[in-house]
Amino acid sequence: MGENATAREAMKTYKFTKRTKIDAPAADVFAWLNRPGAFERLLPPWESVTTLSRSGTAPQPGSRTEFTIRTGPFRRRWVAEHTAYEPGRMFRDEQISGPFARWVHTHTVEPADSSSCFLNDQIEYALPFGAGLGAGFVRRKLERGFAYRHVIPAQDVAAHLRWSRTPRRILVSGATGMVGSALIAYLSTGGHSVTRLVRAGRDGSPPPGLSTPSISWDPDGAGFSSGSALEPFDAVVHLAGESIAAGRWTAAKKARIRDSRVRSTQTLAEAMARMIKPPRTLVVASAIGYYGDRGDENLIESSPRGTGFLPDVCSAWEAATAPARAAAVRVVNLRIGVVLSPAGGALAQMLPPFRMGAGGIIGDGGQWMSWIALDDLLDVILHAIADESLSGPVNAVAPHPVTNEEWTHLLGRVLRRPTLLPMPAFAARAAFGQMADELLISSTRVLPERLLAARHPFRFFEAEPALRHLLGR
Repeated sequence: MGENATAREAMKTYKFTKRTKIDAPAADVFAWLNRPGAFERLLPPWESVTTLSRSGTAPQPGSRTEFTIRTGPFRRRWVAEHTAYEPGRMFRDEQISGPFARWVHTHTVEPADSSSCFLNDQIEYALPFGAGLGAGFVRRKLERGFAYRHVIPAQDVAAHLRWSRTPRRILVSGATGMVGSALIAYLSTGGHSVTRLVRAGRDGSPPPGLSTPSISWDPDGAGFSSGSALEPFDAVVHLAGESIAAGRWTAAKKARIRDSRVRSTQTLAEAMARMIKPPRTLVVASAIGYYGDRGDENLIESSPRGTGFLPDVCSAWEAATAPARAAAVRVVNLRIGVVLSPAGGALAQMLPPFRMGAGGIIGDGGQWMSWIALDDLLDVILHAIADESLSGPVNAVAPHPVTNEEWTHLLGRVLRRPTLLPMPAFAARAAFGQMADELLISSTRVLPERLLAARHPFRFFEAEPALRHLLGR
């Protein structure tokens, strides 16, 4: 016992504090931090963290979270236990086992006035293998991570106060995908009751970090076993669909892309149409692929569809919601652009070559890319759920698209890497086939006219601030 006490005394303890004023009432910010999904929302997307298990009710004393975190090629297991709690003001977690010799993290929310508060994070920590080893690296990592962690609750709470003061019961399909998993955490921290819609025969257990219930269905055939399966819900968000960016577009792949979207949407819409009390709202993912390759043309929701495989798929995808619309369900078809997140999708695929200095423009670089940050897309989905004046097609893109050349130089600048290795159009076609023409070389300059008319508050209008936020740069 004496030796352990002496060892603790010999450890050099460091302190880190981050304090930010948030323009939201303290009660709302503290409630956000206490709800399921807060742990996932606060994880910087450039970090590789996997939740293994969770016990108890966070952040009540005695509750534990076990996860792994990767640093370079190494993964370390971390077990954190909540040890103190003051309702409406403070909670504390401590490392039981993990990469630090000591880690005590105190989260405090203090009212500034009736409509704002201070979010304060204070960490006391000691480093392994002797005092001072890696202290500068750890300090920079904390500063980078907590800059992100203080932006997210401020932005999320503002969005929830704007759109969703009334808790809703929401069903989400595609819940294991990049957007779906983020949406579940986002909606849960807003106080909504979220259920996952999973394909029958697949594992219906929730991810370890979120105890989200599920119901099963057969999207290719019978739909739901009960005619009232959807009646408890206020809204359904349908995100499921075969990835369009994974693998060459063989005939079988194209059939899966189309069927996974059109057939499942039709099954869902028909099931809602048969119900006595269907959900009031159906939000269905579509894509800006609806417009096809249109050069420099500014494309808004009323623009005609383009020609090609993706426009045909998107048109049929949106048309498949007709039975629900005919049954007086409010339907919103989100034409989603390139979703930016280092956790998945196009940006995640671009990062390895760009980080190695092997990035470059594709084709002539003049083609337009219409993008949206993942967190902005979550806000748009919430807007679509809550705003009963919104229906039909809605372009879910940021207001300022970029050309491929602009994007290439921007990503290289943010990563501090050269971008000198272009991919000519013929090379893209040789590598990716038809997908190159409809995704990589295609030019689609889409504007969010309806969201701007509704005064939707985007977090990121420009690509560079979005990238710097998402990559911690």
